[in-house]
Amino acid sequence: MAIAEGVEPAADCALCPRLADFRSANASAYPAFHNAPVPAFGGRDARLLIVGLAPGLKGANRTGRPFTGDYAGDLLYPTLIRFGFAQGQYGREPDDGLALLDCRITNAVRCVPPENKPIGAEIRSCGGFLVNEIRSMPNLAVILALGGLAHASILTALGCKKSRYAFAHCAMHEIPSGPLLADSYHCSRYNTNTGRLTEAMFADVFTALRNRLP
Repeated sequence: MAIAEGVEPAADCALCPRLADFRSANASAYPAFHNAPVPAFGGRDARLLIVGLAPGLKGANRTGRPFTGDYAGDLLYPTLIRFGFAQGQYGREPDDGLALLDCRITNAVRCVPPENKPIGAEIRSCGGFLVNEIRSMPNLAVILALGGLAHASILTALGCKKSRYAFAHCAMHEIPSGPLLADSYHCSRYNTNTGRLTEAMFADVFTALRNRLP
């Protein structure tokens, strides 16, 4: 996997032609949207890094802030506030005044994919940015993967064999000479509507993280 030159992709990043074409189409259809790679949110001095799948079309692709403006953020951000990883109120907009505390949020794929489904080549192309993201955080102690794709992307970024660390909700994987890798089902509307993930289950993950990060 090639390492990207910068931590954040350029606004006109062309590493993934399909995603670049989709961004261009969305710029025509939704000219007021962000329609660019979505940068990480939160300070690089944080001990916790949360990694999701990719921006939602009318969520982060609209607002330019991870998990902002879609259902996943409606669960994620109040949970972060509850457990002391954020302060303020989540208002579904990037100017809502919400601030992260000891936490940073990004996605395995920085651009919105068609039907919210990135393909393997896009995940690999964006992997260099995740590598650099991890390397840019000097105090990083825990990475939380939201979903199996994020889990796999993090293991690749850390140079770990995926077969040694199976994804499971609320699993805590000790990585030799690296940060702890924690897993949660993604806080998507689909997962919560189907009961795969409940608010209590999501809170269990953050209870464990708070015990690790007092």
